[in-house]
Amino acid sequence: MFGLGMQELIIVMIIVLVLFGATRLPELGKGIGQAIRNFRKGMSEPNEIDVTPKKESKKEEIEKKEESEKKESE
Repeated sequence: MFGLGMQELIIVMIIVLVLFGATRLPELGKGIGQAIRNFRKGMSEPNEIDVTPKKESKKEEIEKKEESEKKESE
């Protein structure tokens, strides 16, 4: 394997600067950082999707009971 030395890195940075311009470099860096962060997050999350229904709160249960009682009384 070969590593990049200081001269090669400087040449690559000059080429990137010429291609994208100085004003776009912060946007480019931000986009690359977000992509890396999302990739790491995706790799650490489990592969399966949780399809278990969430348990309703007590308030929602009481409201449903009251609605069903109103319908029955009508």
